Amino acid sequence: MDGENRIILNVGGIRYETYKATLKKIPATRLSRLTEALANYDPVLNEYFFDRHPGVFAQVLNYYRTGKLHYPTNVCGPLFEEELEFWGLDSNQVEPCCWSTYSIHRDTQNTLAILDKLDIDSEKPSEEEIARLFGYEEAYFSGELGFWQRLKPKVWALFDEPSSSPAAKVISVISVFFICISVLCFCLKTHPDLRVTMPTIAPPESKPLDNSTILETLLWLDNGKPHIAFFYIELVCNVWFTIELLIRSVVAPNIIEFVKSPVNIIDFIATLSFYMDVVVELTIVRQYVDKAEILEFISIIKILRLFKLTRHSPGLKILVHTFKASAKELTLLVFFLVLGIVIFASLVYYAEKSQDNPENQFKSIPLGLWWAIVTMTTVGYGDMAPKTYLGMFVGALCALAGVLTIALPVPVIVSNFSMFYSHTQASG
Repeated sequence: MDGENRIILNVGGIRYETYKATLKKIPATRLSRLTEALANYDPVLNEYFFDRHPGVFAQVLNYYRTGKLHYPTNVCGPLFEEELEFWGLDSNQVEPCCWSTYSIHRDTQNTLAILDKLDIDSEKPSEEEIARLFGYEEAYFSGELGFWQRLKPKVWALFDEPSSSPAAKVISVISVFFICISVLCFCLKTHPDLRVTMPTIAPPESKPLDNSTILETLLWLDNGKPHIAFFYIELVCNVWFTIELLIRSVVAPNIIEFVKSPVNIIDFIATLSFYMDVVVELTIVRQYVDKAEILEFISIIKILRLFKLTRHSPGLKILVHTFKASAKELTLLVFFLVLGIVIFASLVYYAEKSQDNPENQFKSIPLGLWWAIVTMTTVGYGDMAPKTYLGMFVGALCALAGVLTIALPVPVIVSNFSMFYSHTQASG
């Protein structure tokens, strides 16, 4: 009688023996519906044969016996899911002890999907892939590509695909060189030793030229202007940026996507700001120098041209997308930082007021916000500090809370970057 209730399952060459009653514990599954009429039943050996993964089946059979589904660590996640689907089981039934290990493959699949969108592979795209990108598939397969249809992808590859040819690598190096020179000039021309000081139109009052008048006149000198050499260097750089931007816009596969790209928007505004500076310099007269300085301040957008380097550096692309992948953790970090800053700014304000303190620097809660930001981020300028014992206690709590708040999401961000980088290295 016991022999009639037993059943033999041959999975991938390994035989498993169990009771029919065991397989009936989970209804509406493949194993619960086994009959001798099935095609995979062997009457000679009196067994059912399934050409499936035997390692996963061991856990499946154990699930029927114990009601607990565990994840085998020597099996890839997608394979495990496929096997469960074949046997009619739900992957959500995996035990909590194995869930973190089992769910890793889903994060890996998401990472690979993002990396595919990044287009950071070093392989040269085929002619068919390029034709598909530009929408020339029909003309490519029929062999009727026109002159412009053949030229446009080649020019595009020169400026947007550094790995496509030696000439494209040279253009990439030139572009990076001009970006670095432009940013370097933007920074150096603010140095006092590299600026030419020019006196204003006249001193505030007409006085005889004596020592005191000369000193007063010197005090009325303006901040100076950058040396004329910087203008010519920036002119050469921006001529290159203008030519590059025009060519890339003309040969872009999709002009709408090109215009919507944040890097291209920054490039356009930064290049435009240079020509605006030239126009302002030629049209604004001396007495409107303050307005000119305001427009010069607006040209700080030029420094954002560094983001163009993401087109030439896979590492920078990975870093940017690491922050995108860690958006939830970063949002949580900012939320807790803001919460802590407001709380500790209020506490230190009232703590310093609670005792007689003639050196009290916390005249208001907004001033306390600055102190809390500096303390929680562990910068510690020392420009403001509590003087009372109660204030020092609040400061100690603020510093500890800042260290803990910042340290908690950092491992997640580092893990995301490590995952992106390792998969990039593997795919390269």
